[in-house]
Amino acid sequence: MALLNFRKRDAEAAAAPAPVNPQVEALLQDYSIEVMPRTAEKVVDFRELLPAGTRVYIAHIEGTPIEDMVATAARIAGEGYAVMPHFPARIIKDRAMLADWIARYQGEAGVEQALVLAGGVERPHGAFDSSMQLLETGEFDKAGFKRLHVAGHPEGNRDIDPDGSTRNVDDALRWKQAFSERTDAEMAIATQFAFDAKPIIAWADSLKAAGIELPIHIGIAGPAKLQTLIKFAIACGVGPSLKVLQKRAMDVSKLLLPYEPTEVLTELAAHKAAHPDFNITNVHFFPLGGIKTNATWAIENGGRSAVPANAA
Repeated sequence: MALLNFRKRDAEAAAAPAPVNPQVEALLQDYSIEVMPRTAEKVVDFRELLPAGTRVYIAHIEGTPIEDMVATAARIAGEGYAVMPHFPARIIKDRAMLADWIARYQGEAGVEQALVLAGGVERPHGAFDSSMQLLETGEFDKAGFKRLHVAGHPEGNRDIDPDGSTRNVDDALRWKQAFSERTDAEMAIATQFAFDAKPIIAWADSLKAAGIELPIHIGIAGPAKLQTLIKFAIACGVGPSLKVLQKRAMDVSKLLLPYEPTEVLTELAAHKAAHPDFNITNVHFFPLGGIKTNATWAIENGGRSAVPANAA
């Protein structure tokens, strides 16, 4: 009988969820997640996966019709989420198209926020080449958009700085800091994903030292197969922290196990707990292994949102 009781307790312990790290739980409050129209279609109801009010970015990939983008935004907003569509400068032909997109999002989906970025297109489709040019039009302000996020690159961006430096990227962030100071827009930096906490911390500290005080929403790749992450990391130009994945790939014991962002977030959360004024304020997930997989991981690690539905 005693042996049976021991086995029962062992089985119950194995089935019980791991205790939540309170520092990670704190960092995961008000996390956001990114989707595309085609990935959103696979989700029957976001309310079964995401906390109410979660900010959901909608990535605009070249070739996606604006009608699909707006329909996705309206559907997700209708389920109680704060929608933030991408506005990629290089696929917007002119100011009239920009104004039309803003009006559609606002009129059909109640959108009041945007991620403004250059976009990954090599040659601009029209008048705009950078996010700064979109911001300078004043169209977002005219429409009363309350929140504008801009892109950040903890490991640099070869498209913007081919020499491997961060000179142009840093200059752009200084401009955006100044823009935030002369306008009423609530702004933040949403970054590309990375896998190593130390370069992320060093980058965030360097921005603060340079007088760039915009809050940082750090990009984190959600749980996924290792091969999937390496493919996306190479395609997206992820730099030094790619070595974290390559090192993992060399460990036979971990090769077949799915990657989870536990290590990088634990280190970032510990740094945040030790330095409360650390400028990384939120986590932004790229669900490369699937929205449901990512959402489940976030919930199991204490992630929830305190943002009221439809809030900015």
